[in-house]
Amino acid sequence: MNIEKYSKERYTTKVFDSDSSLSDSIINKVKNLLQVSPSSVNSQPWHFIIAGTESGKQRIAKAASGAYEYNKPKLTDSSHVIVFCSKTSIDDDYLEKLLDQEDSDGRFANGDFREAQRKGRSTFVNLHKFNLKDSQHWMEKQVYLALGTLLLGASTLEIDACPMEGFDPTILDQELGLREKGLTSVVLVAIGKRSPEDFNAPLPKSRHKQEDIFTNL
Repeated sequence: MNIEKYSKERYTTKVFDSDSSLSDSIINKVKNLLQVSPSSVNSQPWHFIIAGTESGKQRIAKAASGAYEYNKPKLTDSSHVIVFCSKTSIDDDYLEKLLDQEDSDGRFANGDFREAQRKGRSTFVNLHKFNLKDSQHWMEKQVYLALGTLLLGASTLEIDACPMEGFDPTILDQELGLREKGLTSVVLVAIGKRSPEDFNAPLPKSRHKQEDIFTNL
């Protein structure tokens, strides 16, 4: 697989083929991509809601109202919509659950390794919680790592995607009952197949020149 080729070919799809539906096999691969996304100290402070039914997509599309109305067709015409959610806090119970999973997956040779991981991760969590006081921002940055994984991975699966910050998270959090679950919506991604009418598909990719964005030391 030529990952550079896919990175150059992927683009933000503006118009989806409403008659195209992604298979369960493809959606399972999308889930696998998200599951193995990297995060700082393996904190994984996220949850993903995948809507593949018309009713599910319509519920999410409620948040594309007012100034965000332009995004509603992308949400309703795509095959699936993924809501990227961030946790609203990381407590001791969650940290212990992470350690149990890592232990079960064979990451610790003995109890000393588990304790070292506990101390290391807690140091970073408490740094952002008490010193820097940017816990929510830090957790949302981890969610964006998963977003990058999905966007590049989707191109290798030869499906189309459109990331969206243009929605009302207050409406969506209420619609999906996220805050009661200790979650908040961060970004949406519509996935599916592009429509032949997608004006963005034939346009050339435009990026800064390499000499403007790289410094070699």
